[in-house]
Amino acid sequence: MTDPIELACLLEATARKPGNVHPSASFEDLNYDDFVSAARAIGEPLANAERDGLGQAVLNAIQATQREAGSNVNLGIALLIAPLASVPDGIPLSHGIAGVLNRTTVEDAEHVYAAIRLAKPGGLGNAKSQDVHDRPTITLRNAMALAADRDRIAEQYATDFSFVLGLGRSWLLDAWRWCHELGTLIRQMDGVLGLPGIVPWEAAIIRFQLKLLADAPDSLVVRKCGSDTAVELQERAAELHRSDWPSRMTSWPALHQFDDWLRADGHRRNPGTTADLIAATLFAAVRDGLIEPPSRDEILQHAARIRQL
Repeated sequence: MTDPIELACLLEATARKPGNVHPSASFEDLNYDDFVSAARAIGEPLANAERDGLGQAVLNAIQATQREAGSNVNLGIALLIAPLASVPDGIPLSHGIAGVLNRTTVEDAEHVYAAIRLAKPGGLGNAKSQDVHDRPTITLRNAMALAADRDRIAEQYATDFSFVLGLGRSWLLDAWRWCHELGTLIRQMDGVLGLPGIVPWEAAIIRFQLKLLADAPDSLVVRKCGSDTAVELQERAAELHRSDWPSRMTSWPALHQFDDWLRADGHRRNPGTTADLIAATLFAAVRDGLIEPPSRDEILQHAARIRQL
């Protein structure tokens, strides 16, 4: 069986989500192949998080990504999946995650700070306390708690991943079931309304993204573009989600308009934190056996078909 970490990363990267990199959309410095390489690179380091330690696993994953892709492809994904992957096999994530986070150390924080500096994420800025450019003096969980009000990834550390393992996973499962029930309709619409070759699992991930974007401002967009742009993005996503994509024909042109708006302004509106939350939620659902995903080969074959269309 394919490593569920790699599988979750491939699912997230392959779905043609508005504003993000996917098989038929690239940024100047980032493309789909970078995400495929990064997904393969981080599987083993993150799978060894329980053995090596959470912070060391994140650093190992980012170092492996730098060797494979040479850019910041998946820092947020590594930060989110490492604690989840640290829960021992056989224990549901919702039962084991608090213990993992409560056991984090100052050394974990040191390793994570080093990983962040190596990845050089956009819009990082400086913090008044426990800045990543300084040596931490508190545990990783406590350091993340200091940033929880301005970063949705840090928020997960402070709340025992309550969003990913609660509402997030519930919304994903709803989208997964609904889009698979609409499978025939989705396939009939694809050639007429764009996104040719779309399949139910891809539609489910796109619908899930719209729900997440409508729920709260993307914290990466807040850092890069300011709160006004982030709130506008949220409002546009909420309007699109209310249009009940993909079941209504009128919702498909609206999806493309939203995608165009996100990609304007040099991709600065890219909702990257939301993409990281999607990957983590997919991992949580696959790891606990709540969804039946396509295989690695099926995902990559779908990506190849998209590129040919």
